[in-house]
Amino acid sequence: MTGTIVAERATDSGEAHGRRPGLTRWLTVGAAALVAVVVTLSALVMVSKEKDQAVGVPAADSADAGFARDMAVHHQQAVEMSYIVRDRTADEDIRRLAYDIAQTQANQRGMLLGWLDLWELPKISPDGYMAWMQSGHEGHSSKDGSLMPGMATPAELGRLGELEDDQAEILYLQLMIDHHLSGVDMARACASQCEVDTEQKLAQSMVEGQQSEVELMTDLLKERGSAPRK
Repeated sequence: MTGTIVAERATDSGEAHGRRPGLTRWLTVGAAALVAVVVTLSALVMVSKEKDQAVGVPAADSADAGFARDMAVHHQQAVEMSYIVRDRTADEDIRRLAYDIAQTQANQRGMLLGWLDLWELPKISPDGYMAWMQSGHEGHSSKDGSLMPGMATPAELGRLGELEDDQAEILYLQLMIDHHLSGVDMARACASQCEVDTEQKLAQSMVEGQQSEVELMTDLLKERGSAPRK
């Protein structure tokens, strides 16, 4: 995704709407996410040749390759939705959350695609999405037009791009909660099935980070008189 990120101006729009700005929450979550990315990137650089040789290059149909391919696609949509909502609302809490999600998932996506390049494996699986998963996605099904469980449909993305302010915020939070829940399922599956140690650690950090954000987004929906979709 391209585009110039404009400098944010400080406002108290959250207070104007009768909501808690939650600056401490955002700073805590944002800092934790950035630390996780830095730690994971450092771990990738520091993986020893000895360990690489012991594990070997994953097979094209392995959980390691499947997770890298599917989560890269999954993350790309989260980045897209986050940039859409940043243009549809002036609420600083939502804009900070969207920016944090976009940056974290764009960085993680780069790592996943980098592994596939390093392993010289295809970025598209001939077996389809999530074929590598042994279990973990039974509770979520793909909607018509969505690529994977939890992902938004083109119609939902189009609607998000038309709404403004509270309506855009609520739809974004609902879509992103669905997105995160399915992402957590995928990350848990990699944490248990993947063999590359660094990838397992990244997957576990996704589980922890996205679960925390789901709780945060549920609170934000409640503040707006709404709730996650069933």
